[in-house]
Amino acid sequence: MRSLSYIFVIFLGIPAIYLYNLLSGIIRSLGDSKSPLVFLVLSSILNIVLDLVFILVFEMGVAGAAWATVISQAVSGIICLFFMMRRFSILKITKEEWRLDAKFVAVLCNMGIPMGLQYSITAIGSVILQTAVNTLGSVAVAAVAASSKISLFFCCPFDAMGSTMATYAGQNVGAGKLSRITQGLKSTALLGFGYSVLACLALSLFGKQVAMLFVDASETAILQDVSRFLIANSALYFPLALVNIVRFTIQGVGFSRFAILAGVCEMAARGIVGICFVPIFGYTAVCFANPVAWIAADLFLIPAYCYVMKKLRKMMEGNGELGSFLQN
Repeated sequence: MRSLSYIFVIFLGIPAIYLYNLLSGIIRSLGDSKSPLVFLVLSSILNIVLDLVFILVFEMGVAGAAWATVISQAVSGIICLFFMMRRFSILKITKEEWRLDAKFVAVLCNMGIPMGLQYSITAIGSVILQTAVNTLGSVAVAAVAASSKISLFFCCPFDAMGSTMATYAGQNVGAGKLSRITQGLKSTALLGFGYSVLACLALSLFGKQVAMLFVDASETAILQDVSRFLIANSALYFPLALVNIVRFTIQGVGFSRFAILAGVCEMAARGIVGICFVPIFGYTAVCFANPVAWIAADLFLIPAYCYVMKKLRKMMEGNGELGSFLQN
């Protein structure tokens, strides 16, 4: 019942969550990435305060935590709305512009739905892998759970790099400056490589210590497995960096359907490792499941990027074809 009450409130607040993500994305696309960060920090502080008030004062339990999240997101979204209307004259919406335009809806769905499906498809591979992990016993399950939380934290910069490239690529394809897209991708990939090396060193040296935030020090077997998982994954963080950078770049220039195929590659790779290799090699196979999935996605995305850029250059050379593509 507690889980149900939390999920119900979160689902009820989806419009508020959607509002912030939509408006912050618009602000970033206009070249201001600092303001959404400030609003997010304010939202996080408000979330913490409301958590304490709703849970400790009003004793609302998990539902209180959910309401705190929804309200803080709504406040940050409203702040974004007023900020962008005052800061950017181009975003002062007229009465006529509030009308629903079927053509724009179709364009946005054509870009957005494949991106959403990509994450859903990728999740299927994770479920298959988790099923295989469950057969290895409680130690392996606990180790993967702790490792995933730590890895998720260390991988946040890769998501930021991807989001940055999506905005950057979209701006430059709109301006017709395709050469800058490749330059930006190379620079971001170099940044991703540098961070990957630092993250690998940090997790190799201090992985066990970080794991103690989630696992008791007496659980030596779990800590050992966590360390193995983190070393195997962090050693191949650069392919993950490329997955985010290249995939978001392709999405940013308008070819979001390729995201589905990249997701299929990841799903297939994790599924194969889970079904075929975990029963043979055990936990070692689990440690390399994510890197195999990232490499599989890269093997598709890098040729896909070359194809996309080649097609965009032909459109630019072909009397208005690029303009027609951008409008559609």
